[in-house]
Amino acid sequence: MDIQFVRLEEKLPPREYKSDLEPTWCPGCGDFGVVTALTRAFSEEKLDPSALSLVSGIGCSSRLPLWMNAFGLHSCHGRAVPAAVGVRLAKPEIPTIVTAGDGDLFSIGMEHFPHAARKNFNMVVISMDNRMYALTKNQVSPTSRKGYKGSLTPYGNIDEPFNVLAFSIASGATFVAQTYAGNPKHMTEIIEKAIEHPGFAFVNILSPCPTYNKIDTFKYYKGRLIDINNELGHDPSDKEKANYYAEHALDADNPDAENLEPFHGKVPIGVFYQTRKETFEEKVAKLKEQYKPENPDTVWDEILNKYKP
Repeated sequence: MDIQFVRLEEKLPPREYKSDLEPTWCPGCGDFGVVTALTRAFSEEKLDPSALSLVSGIGCSSRLPLWMNAFGLHSCHGRAVPAAVGVRLAKPEIPTIVTAGDGDLFSIGMEHFPHAARKNFNMVVISMDNRMYALTKNQVSPTSRKGYKGSLTPYGNIDEPFNVLAFSIASGATFVAQTYAGNPKHMTEIIEKAIEHPGFAFVNILSPCPTYNKIDTFKYYKGRLIDINNELGHDPSDKEKANYYAEHALDADNPDAENLEPFHGKVPIGVFYQTRKETFEEKVAKLKEQYKPENPDTVWDEILNKYKP
């Protein structure tokens, strides 16, 4: 069985999904585009704002629920995914979207991501990836490129960047995609597909930080993107090819990138992988159907009172 989301009969205009609060991000932040894409996607999907859950952690990107007209949960640093799991268990009919940063998800929150993915919770996890910690003023994050000079790494980052796309596929995510904050149309389409997908959907959004990251800028990405679905004809159901493309997703960081296949110096966007597997919520629904309580009118307070001291 599919877990059906609460939907409206008619579309609301995108503006109805915004709150009365004005975003406090720096001018030019890529995250403004993410808000626009989300409101457009919610409108197209006819989602009910009163039956929509947005969960975030801590960071610039994690302020997003404040600017939205929906149930928002601003959780602890790195804990957006487990908080969203709780939402899914309590209200499986309500669509749940996680909006967090690359550091929030893949540093302090790393241990939660693969377990939610392998269990295939029906949620969308969006990483607003600016390749550094912006809220703490330019610290190196797991996705920072090698050599990146952050506030605490004046001689440059000595670590290799973490490949979030390859990791997501390996963790068991059933939908894995990448898009770009400077392309609202593509971003909206990808988010729509993620919402429609039954299962754990991960979307990495390349979202430049104009204040601190002077390398991975809008200017850097201009003319450097390649759509793996439309331009390379990639079939997301082909897991072997999805892994191959994901493994090379960071090749553009290499000085010799133009000579490297398959992207020749370009940054890939699009749906890398998608498959249909039974979701965690569907498994729970089956168990409830199979093991119905003998007495559906059980008074739980009476049972719990037996164990009170």
